[in-house]
Amino acid sequence: MTGHRVAVIPGDNVGPEVIREGLGVLGTIRRVLAVDLEWDSFAWGSEYYRQFGQVMPSDGLDTLSRYEAIYLGAVGDPARVPDRIMSWGLVQPVRKAFEQYVNVRPITLIPGVQSPLRIAGEIDYVIVRENTEGEYAGVGGRIHKGHPSELATQTSIFTREGVQRVMRYAFQLARRRNGKKLVTSATKSNALNHSMVFWDEVFEETSEKFADVSTERVHVDALSMHLVTKPGHFDVIVASNLFGDILSDLGAATVGGIGLAPGANLNPERQFPSMFEPIHGSAPDIAGRGLANPIGSIAAAGLMLEFLGETLAARLVRSAIEAVLREGAVRTPDLGGTSSTGAMGAEVCKKIQELASHRAEGTGS
Repeated sequence: MTGHRVAVIPGDNVGPEVIREGLGVLGTIRRVLAVDLEWDSFAWGSEYYRQFGQVMPSDGLDTLSRYEAIYLGAVGDPARVPDRIMSWGLVQPVRKAFEQYVNVRPITLIPGVQSPLRIAGEIDYVIVRENTEGEYAGVGGRIHKGHPSELATQTSIFTREGVQRVMRYAFQLARRRNGKKLVTSATKSNALNHSMVFWDEVFEETSEKFADVSTERVHVDALSMHLVTKPGHFDVIVASNLFGDILSDLGAATVGGIGLAPGANLNPERQFPSMFEPIHGSAPDIAGRGLANPIGSIAAAGLMLEFLGETLAARLVRSAIEAVLREGAVRTPDLGGTSSTGAMGAEVCKKIQELASHRAEGTGS
């Protein structure tokens, strides 16, 4: 079997802290399952920008293109470098250059984690976010800076190809999930009379090719409310770049917090590397204190293993996370505990070893 090569970008503030634990998990997987997995680390981010005036080297994309996947911690240090520079210096260029047009963000309430919702019940849905155009296309500009007549424009770009392909992915995912087979489209066509009317039309056209999948269109403001009042209703939600970004943070809050949530930036055709990351930011307020929850980063490593075709390894990571959270002996402060980032990572590694041992002995799945 050809080995998997991964580019690791730990990033800034808590990024290296959570990536360290994720790599510990990958190392454990490599050892207990003999997965052929290697990685190289690149110290790109805010410190690199302060030294060299760019977030990554000029040939950074060429370097990353040689890998099968990218594992990202978090970038950003707003006290010293504006967020727009960090985002448009690394994350957005990677997503666009490598046609990572699908952003997958699972929202699942794991037993043992307390939801802030009194009516939580079962929460298990996936947000499929268009990831390369829409509101984050980067089209616009400013003129007359500093003058009373200063003007700023930001233009959303929706192409038929771009909208169709992310919707097709959402419908295919709904088929695979063995759930409700329901795709919910996040829209706002009552106000955005061009882009979202177009989005609705493409959604209807695409749904005709998936007659076995149920559909609904919900305005994004109402959808935000429903994710709080009836989260168990949803299966797959397909959304534009901006809407998907906002909804996934809201969803993460309902299942225990943003520290638990992973994300995958996918090039489904595998022509280019895909990128895996926790959806949280670099959290400079807690950096260096061992307070960050590494579960989002570890879960992102699990999504990466699944995408790489290492199904058993991905299942083992997922089962270990669930077991650790269900048992509750180790909890980081965001979950109401006092455990450190390292303690949480070590506990997941320990659980992986236990589960792998039980499997080898024929006492587990």
